[in-house]
Amino acid sequence: MRSEDVPFVGGPLDGRVLPVLLGATGQPPKIYRVPVPDDAGGPPTVYVYRRETAGTTRRLGLPRGWKYTFDPEGGPAQGLRWPWSRPRG
Repeated sequence: MRSEDVPFVGGPLDGRVLPVLLGATGQPPKIYRVPVPDDAGGPPTVYVYRRETAGTTRRLGLPRGWKYTFDPEGGPAQGLRWPWSRPRG
């Protein structure tokens, strides 16, 4: 498996660069969840980071690299996954 060093922005991992495993398409996952164990033995706290482009090329506008930004809400992905899966009303 290949990995890529990806910077993290915001939250408790701000400024760190960690190796992240790449998927079959050569991109890191869209959502990166970091579970942090609780000192008192309670349920772990889960921090959520979302993938964004770190920059683009000049001519074609292709993504040059990736970074993860902290998502304080940490909920599911926003928006609809497929345009044809809209609820009928």
